Amino acid sequence: MEGVMTHLTKLLFGAALFAAIIAPAVHAQVQPGTNSFPAAIPISRTVPDPVDTAYPGTITLDIDATDLASGAERITETVPVEPGATQLTLLLPEWIPGHHSRGGLPAELVALHFTADGKELTWHRDPVETFAYIVDLPAGAHDVVVRMIHTPALREAPGDRITVTREIVDLQWSEMVLYPAGHFVRQIRIKPSLTLPAGFEAFTALDGKAQTANRFAWDVTDFETLVDSPVFAGRFARRFPIGDHVFIDAVADKEDDLAIKPEHLETYRNLVREADAVFGARHFDHYDFLLALTDRLSGIGLEHHRSNESTYVPKAWTDWSATDWDRNVLPHEYAHSWDGKFRRPAQLWTPDYRQPMIDDLLWVYEGQTQFWGLVLAVRSGVQTKATILGELAGYAGAFSVSAGRAWRSVEDTTADPVFASRRPKPFPSISRDEEYYTEGALVWLEADQIIRDGTGGKKGLDDFARAFYGMRNGDWGVLPYTRADVVQTLNSIYTYDWEAFFHARIDQAGQPVPLGGIERGGYHLVWKAEPNPFQQAVMIETKTLGLSYSLGFTLDHEGKVVSTLWGSVAFNAGLVPGAQVIAVNGEGYDADTIKAAITAAKGTDKPIVLIIKRDNRYTTVTLAYHEGLRYPWLERDPGGKGPGGLDLLLAPRRSGH
Repeated sequence: MEGVMTHLTKLLFGAALFAAIIAPAVHAQVQPGTNSFPAAIPISRTVPDPVDTAYPGTITLDIDATDLASGAERITETVPVEPGATQLTLLLPEWIPGHHSRGGLPAELVALHFTADGKELTWHRDPVETFAYIVDLPAGAHDVVVRMIHTPALREAPGDRITVTREIVDLQWSEMVLYPAGHFVRQIRIKPSLTLPAGFEAFTALDGKAQTANRFAWDVTDFETLVDSPVFAGRFARRFPIGDHVFIDAVADKEDDLAIKPEHLETYRNLVREADAVFGARHFDHYDFLLALTDRLSGIGLEHHRSNESTYVPKAWTDWSATDWDRNVLPHEYAHSWDGKFRRPAQLWTPDYRQPMIDDLLWVYEGQTQFWGLVLAVRSGVQTKATILGELAGYAGAFSVSAGRAWRSVEDTTADPVFASRRPKPFPSISRDEEYYTEGALVWLEADQIIRDGTGGKKGLDDFARAFYGMRNGDWGVLPYTRADVVQTLNSIYTYDWEAFFHARIDQAGQPVPLGGIERGGYHLVWKAEPNPFQQAVMIETKTLGLSYSLGFTLDHEGKVVSTLWGSVAFNAGLVPGAQVIAVNGEGYDADTIKAAITAAKGTDKPIVLIIKRDNRYTTVTLAYHEGLRYPWLERDPGGKGPGGLDLLLAPRRSGH
């Protein structure tokens, strides 16, 4: 009947519809050269830039660090809200002074909750700036309470530090405290407190310490000062006055490690006197050496304006002679209060911790501090002259065999902490590392000797230090400088083409080994069959055998290759990290056996035959090397009469010397 779909018709219609659905679509053929290309979506940046105005109100901060088992630190932060705001943007510090790179670990902050008037608030992470937490505010909110947990690393790995042990807590506020975006950090006020395990003592450069049971609180401060004032806390702790308002605040794995003889403590008092003599002014009202004697906490040497975070090996005080090699970190970090904190490269000062820092003048900031750290260590007696000469010899020796110097300048290494993130490199001898420290120190040594030669010994880099760092006594703000400022001050001490001097030694690759300061100072680089005192002590402590200057590798106590010198005999034979020396000339490996084999082959045509294991494969390697064991030393010029320029540089300056 018309208008009525029969059963058969329905079936046929359904089949046709199904076929249409599943049949492949027919499209027009795309012409060659008309591929699809996406359009860029503009990145929207919503985090406000900082302005130099005060943030309203004062943040209160409470941290509970009593959980030593997990190391977790529980944070409660109450942040006032700007009137009328609908959102609050909070930042975790990202670019932190002294790190020279992008730091901060948002991944370690967990269980974040934001509340206002007891009600949970919604929040999201900024999709572009992932250190930013954007919190939605209800109408009339006066403050936001932030609760979160910081979960530090429990095992050491590249980029991770152990900061909590059963005996010691190294608390860096920058890792676990958020600050409001849109203001200079010096304009944000905060009141901090910290709860520690019972029996722990806390040390920091913060002012106004008050203790109730195991809770410590400090005066209201600005956020910049808070971040620059970490806490070392410990079960075994002692404070040692070493000068006018200067202290060593020491914590240790064991009570016995805090024992220091009076004559050794006196060297640190000498360090304070020697620094006063060099710089001629102080840029702190008080100063705390935060020192941990430990092999459980991760090592650190980090500068702050009125303190530093540093570690020694546990027996650095109780086995004074054997650990002489390890004690340079305190003179180095102390010098940073002047060089790097008060006087700071202009592009390394930033108004908050979101703006990237530019490292181009680290050869001054770190290179000259490395220089002063070595000099002050000898002048004070914190380290011996033999150790420091050995360390300088190590610098010069390493640069004499460094393939990387042919293609990469010292200036370019200042970018290394940014793009390499201080992670291990397969072949640092060709990639280079942060050598603005060590080659920078040798360049400044040469500058000192040029001034000495040019002024008949009347002036040296001490005069530059006093002129450049010694103004405005008592000012512990920041006085930025440029490269032109450095050159101008040097010329005020001794007229010389300093710009050309730095252009060649800092800016240009492929330069000669930087021996100018050593040789002008009355010494020269020589090679001996035994390690110098510094290198010998380091090998004993690290349980390694350094053969870089002979076969070209360093081995651990089991014969495993720790590092290989690019282009060396070992490198050309494929002996790279990951390989293990099993036997030497048919005898099982040990350090004495391989050293004896190198010595026996000297001046002969006898090869050194090694059995090597790499992965699960064993191979025999024949090395044609006949120059014997070689280690760098600095040796006084033959026939030199009286002290050389380097001797005069290292001589004490304090009263009575």
